[in-house]
Amino acid sequence: MPGIFIQVVVATCLGVLTGLFLPQLAGQCRWLADLFLRLILMAVGPLLFCIVVTGITGAGSLSAVGRLGLRALIYFEAMTTLVLLLSVGAALLIEPGRGLLFAPTPEDAHLISSYAGNAHLLHGQGVTGFILSVIPRSPAAAFAEGNILQILFFAILIGCCLSHVGEAGAPVTRLIESLSVVFSRMMRLIIATAPLGVFGAVSATIARYGLDAITHLASFVVLYFIAIAVFIVVILGGCLFLCGVNPLRFARYFREELLIVTATTSSDSVLPGIMAKLEAMGVSRQVVGLVVSAGYSLNLDALSIYLGLAVVFLANVTGTHLTAMQMLSMLATALITSKGAHGVPGIAIVVLAATLAAAPSIPVSSLVLLLAIDWFIGIARAVGNLAGNCVAPVVIAAWNGSLDREQVRVALAPSSKAGL
Repeated sequence: MPGIFIQVVVATCLGVLTGLFLPQLAGQCRWLADLFLRLILMAVGPLLFCIVVTGITGAGSLSAVGRLGLRALIYFEAMTTLVLLLSVGAALLIEPGRGLLFAPTPEDAHLISSYAGNAHLLHGQGVTGFILSVIPRSPAAAFAEGNILQILFFAILIGCCLSHVGEAGAPVTRLIESLSVVFSRMMRLIIATAPLGVFGAVSATIARYGLDAITHLASFVVLYFIAIAVFIVVILGGCLFLCGVNPLRFARYFREELLIVTATTSSDSVLPGIMAKLEAMGVSRQVVGLVVSAGYSLNLDALSIYLGLAVVFLANVTGTHLTAMQMLSMLATALITSKGAHGVPGIAIVVLAATLAAAPSIPVSSLVLLLAIDWFIGIARAVGNLAGNCVAPVVIAAWNGSLDREQVRVALAPSSKAGL
């Protein structure tokens, strides 16, 4: 989608100017944001079903990949859970969005009417009631009602069953993979309307809340960039240090890939280069093949950080108090919905919408506040995910005893041409 980033930047600037100098016109442009968000929500159920199923089937059988696959899965889950908990904890301390109150309009209420069925999941039913409510009475009902938690439950069951039946389920797996491609293409068409949605969201937000909204949204972007920087330097750098790898030289080794991803906000194009460089660095081919390919779907650390910060931000701007049960349910949902979410345009908004289903007291219409900055957030998110998936094979190889440390030393040496 060439030029989409520039289009979003221009739409953001125009939205700010319209909201400041033509507030009445800006208020009438809100429907553009609602249109974009409605299109996103339309694709949430089918798209998440496909990516969760294909993510599970694509990970392969743990019995087949043995100890390597188990260790990779443990690392992925530990890392994504750690960064999600840390991001939520940091957000609760910093309180992003505090002071900016989002007041849903009647249009907002209509927009989220399809999520009304989720409103009772976490209120007054207790843990057992919540567990029962996650199980759909029928798959068709879950999709018809837009009940994200029930769709996820059904997708996990389907994915596990397809993984176990093997060749007998291959036609179904191929069908779902094909549907995933179709819905991904649909999402790309929807994302093409992002500049209009951003313009409507920014202009209406500025008209309603004034320049104060810009400050809070810009502060959230800065907070996320800082969080990604801390994640890369402290957590990933610490993992490399424990493995005996120099973090600075490692970053230099992958500097070209990092620059490409920063410019394009997509890590797909650098996947072959990453795998080749990891093998040249001394990571075994088996580890590279399994961990990198699986990590692109199961190790989206930067997305987990975004979910943790964004949910607390939206809770603050909507004045929503999250109970401990709601927070735990939200975190568990985020860990599931983020799996297999790589490569789908606008997936952060889709996954965030699904995560909010676990805390339905937060109006999903509040997502319009994040539409204007999602493309800027996407830069740090792509870089963070790439960094996480460059480090993961090194950690797993060191844990598995298949890391050639001498080759690592040679490849990362300042005079080496391997990284050039």
